[in-house]
Amino acid sequence: MKNVTYILKCNDNSLYTGWTNDITHRLKMHNEGKGAKYTRGRGPVELVYLEEFETKQEAMSREAKIKRLSRKEKLLLIETYQQEQKVKK
Repeated sequence: MKNVTYILKCNDNSLYTGWTNDITHRLKMHNEGKGAKYTRGRGPVELVYLEEFETKQEAMSREAKIKRLSRKEKLLLIETYQQEQKVKK
């Protein structure tokens, strides 16, 4: 499986950034209230950004960089990603 860095939009409109090597399982855990402490009580969550990496270290490094971005910068990153996904379809 690929290592991924992801951003979730929580039910309260806040954003959560994380990484995993099994995005399907991780989303399930977040939506069941068993994921990160931050997302508990903020579900359901929606996957709004995903970036794949070969190694865990790369995914963790990208997660750290995204977490340092401002909310405005994160929203721009998400918007760009979603537009690119529409073009690929």
